[in-house]
Amino acid sequence: MRPYEVMIIFDAGLEEETIRAAVDRYTGLIESKGAELGHRDFWGKRRFAYELKHRWEGYYVVLQAKAEPAAMDELHRVLSLADEVIRHKVLRIPAEVYGPPAAASSPVADA
Repeated sequence: MRPYEVMIIFDAGLEEETIRAAVDRYTGLIESKGAELGHRDFWGKRRFAYELKHRWEGYYVVLQAKAEPAAMDELHRVLSLADEVIRHKVLRIPAEVYGPPAAASSPVADA
């Protein structure tokens, strides 16, 4: 399995419960194909730098998961067809970057 990060931009006019239900559907889809979900981050409404599909604002969600490429291809297909999704991006990230940040060790001098 490979680590992925998915950013989804939803229509800002939707209710937050609707967005969370849609995210649950999408994560359920990839979980049914054997994916292991990581961190889910709901960024909330953000203003766009330019107009997208006649909108100036969107609701951002970022997901991390470890999955097979076929599962992420299916997620990409479903997100492309979803009316509530303005934009999405599925990125494969390097394994050493995935997961929680490692604790930084600092050298301590003995006195």
